[in-house]
Amino acid sequence: VEGNLLETQIIETMVLNVLNFQSLIATKAARVRHVAGDRAVSDFGLRRAHGFGGVHASRAAVIGGCDSTSNMLAAFQYGLKAVGTMAHSFVQSFDDELTAFREYARFNPAHCILLVDTYDTLRSGLPNAIKVAKELEAEGHRLVGIRIDSGDLAYLSKKARQMLDEAGLQYVKIAVSNQLDEYVIRSLNEQQAPIDFFGVGTRLVTGQPDAALDGVYKLSALNDQPRMKISDTLIKSTLPGKKKVVRYSNGEGGFLADAIVLEEEQQIDCMYHPFEKEKHLRVSGLHQEELFIKVMEDGEIITDQKTVEEIAEFSRHRLALLPNEHKRFEYPHIYKVGISKKLMEARDAMVRQFRGED
Repeated sequence: VEGNLLETQIIETMVLNVLNFQSLIATKAARVRHVAGDRAVSDFGLRRAHGFGGVHASRAAVIGGCDSTSNMLAAFQYGLKAVGTMAHSFVQSFDDELTAFREYARFNPAHCILLVDTYDTLRSGLPNAIKVAKELEAEGHRLVGIRIDSGDLAYLSKKARQMLDEAGLQYVKIAVSNQLDEYVIRSLNEQQAPIDFFGVGTRLVTGQPDAALDGVYKLSALNDQPRMKISDTLIKSTLPGKKKVVRYSNGEGGFLADAIVLEEEQQIDCMYHPFEKEKHLRVSGLHQEELFIKVMEDGEIITDQKTVEEIAEFSRHRLALLPNEHKRFEYPHIYKVGISKKLMEARDAMVRQFRGED
């Protein structure tokens, strides 16, 4: 970000709010997608989201890997695929469950998903859903699916699949919801739960267990002269000068490391650990890619604005290039990020200067 001091300061809060929050939610969604595989995942989180931040949460969730959202406002604003099933209150508003299912199917025969756990999933909800499915077949339609929102999802989904298959309804999908996240979904996978659709809500749009992403926005140069924040704790110090980020890849395109370098640097031989100078990685000869792209100049957007779908596709492609050892949940291999020797020397010289050590 370059500009006069007043204008660049005014936008700090907005930039940090947008980038930090949506990066957090998109990352959570990517982790959910990683374990869900090719099964459908939808954002169900608006009711538990943080106020109007729920709209941005839904956008970020789709960028990170969700196929759709139940958030109608976000779907309208960003062109997202909107999905929904039925509420327990809808079922309860009728005298009996079967009547509720029939009425819902009558008004929504082509996209009917029945919520089967309002009273008793196996003894009431599923038998009634099977009856309605057969009635839809007689009218030339097919029940899309059933949704389970409580109980032992692994056990109930297995019993549901058995009952549906025995009724000749192999095509009916099973959707589940209720406090899902990447760990619960992985557990369901390990139990071979026959689930086709995951509705992920609270733990997605609130980023649990991470309350926030601590990105910062700091002054690094003024009138082309480097500036930095110096702290007694080295990790809290910033890097001076105009910089860029270079990503290094292997021959197959897989990401290996990122280096922060001064803007004028074209090639470096080694990148160094920001805080442990003896640790370094030779990067000469590796494929390199500069990550910064100018998107606005003189207050005008100068790039083609991408749809959320296009951004999501880009995200999927890039994540596929990140080696799996960085994506495992337990003891992941930390992705290497370093700095150039020239940047390290500039930082250390400024520290010595401010401390009067030169």
